[in-house]
Amino acid sequence: MNPLATHLSAFLREYLPRERRTSPHTTETYAYAFELLVCYAADKFSCLPSELELFQLDSVLILGFLEHLERDRGNSPKTRNARLAAFKAFFRFLEFRSPVCLDQSRTIHAIPIKKCDETLVDYLTGEEMQALLDAPDLQSKTGLRDRAMLYLAFTAGLRVSELVGLKTGDCELHPYPSVRVLGKGRRERTLPLWKETAIAIRDWLAVRGNSADELFLNARGTPMTRAGFEYVLSKHVKTARKEKPSIANKRVSPHVLRHSCAMHMLQATHDIRKVALWLGHSKLQSTEVYLRADPTEKLESLMARVPPVLQPGLFRRPDKLLELLQTAKKANSYAK
Repeated sequence: MNPLATHLSAFLREYLPRERRTSPHTTETYAYAFELLVCYAADKFSCLPSELELFQLDSVLILGFLEHLERDRGNSPKTRNARLAAFKAFFRFLEFRSPVCLDQSRTIHAIPIKKCDETLVDYLTGEEMQALLDAPDLQSKTGLRDRAMLYLAFTAGLRVSELVGLKTGDCELHPYPSVRVLGKGRRERTLPLWKETAIAIRDWLAVRGNSADELFLNARGTPMTRAGFEYVLSKHVKTARKEKPSIANKRVSPHVLRHSCAMHMLQATHDIRKVALWLGHSKLQSTEVYLRADPTEKLESLMARVPPVLQPGLFRRPDKLLELLQTAKKANSYAK
């Protein structure tokens, strides 16, 4: 292998999982970012990806690639920034592995991230969420599994990677139902569960069978994947739309269930710190997005103030004849 392939292999297979202890999802995301980059670079230099040299991945090439992402692939600035973060992490790794790349690394680290629009989060109302939870067919094994996944994703506010990564030993159903979650940044948290959620999980475990450690399995008996849960969710969203047509106006992704949990908890507790602890946010700023999306929080602040007094008045319509004469008079004065 040439130096680029050698360094990339060490970065993805050794440095990230062993030294940085990143999640498999992060490693997969970084690998995909470099797959796109080397294909773009190989096309630019008219060579095979395996023939690329390390010095060819300079700041000019990466800037051109980032523009290509937005212009040709239609990626958002947020996706662009995620790809750039992967490249910066790689060249930070090279700084001590190959000091000759210091100047090259410095110019790449100088590429600024792009500002993103801070849009409001999508979430489901209580009625919409209930329609979604009622969508699975409880007469089938997969229906019991789907109901347990949807209940747990919503009530615990789990990321999809946290949900599919749960083990059977992470759920404690007696005496007090709870779930232990290994979240982003390898931060663990334990969350209590509603009685209804515990019942849904217990019903699934009763028919689950299989000796695999993962809590949720697909039809082949292998661990549920992110794509698998996205498919399950989209299927039940179509069913829920028949009960609540308003769901059709929303793009319901797995992360929308997490947003829905956060919004319901904020409306119940009015405490953003509790929401942050529940979701596993390391910084409170990450949770403030729900304050911007919740109109009830702003309404309470508005109602606490005394509104300005409106001066009473009586509007009288102008007489139509006088209005006609005044219009004619203005038109005559303009003619002069």
